Amino acid sequence: MATVYLARDIQHDRQVAVKVLSTDVSIVLGAERFRREIEVTTALVHPNILPILDSGQAGNSLYYVMPYVEGESLRARLDRERSLSIDEAIRITCEIGDALEYAHQHGIVHRDIKPENILLDGDRAVLADFGIAHAMAQVGEQRLTQTGISLGTPTYMSPEQASAERVLDGRSDVYSLACVAYDMIDRKSVV
Repeated sequence: MATVYLARDIQHDRQVAVKVLSTDVSIVLGAERFRREIEVTTALVHPNILPILDSGQAGNSLYYVMPYVEGESLRARLDRERSLSIDEAIRITCEIGDALEYAHQHGIVHRDIKPENILLDGDRAVLADFGIAHAMAQVGEQRLTQTGISLGTPTYMSPEQASAERVLDGRSDVYSLACVAYDMIDRKSVV
């Protein structure tokens, strides 16, 4: 769906991540819808939500700019360590849960909670990709499916999301976060 580039913000002399959506995704979303959804999600200010610094269009591709997180994704850590301690899994789950509660209070459902969208920045977990997940949901599953793009990751989808229900609320994100928590747990210590 997208390619992420490491870049330097020369105006503020800092590293940033630039996420460039594929041409297909950009065409399906449309520049105006993308702009509106990014505006909605930039209003989310929470220590466990990766903010969007800027967005725009370059040629046929839409992009947005986020702070660069020097850590790693939860997926990369799980690939390396296979599981986390219960304390670490609970900490990450609680931090992302706080971010989701905040977003849900503002009427925004993420719709794509998965280890790839959770970044570990030192001792802090941050949730990424609010803008694109929300914008894609507004386009509608039928238009996305026609282009071969699916919204969400089957392993982490709630049953209502997997059955393509039109209206989802925060409970869908909570279900997905529970799936992520299950993946993090060191199953040997649960017995």
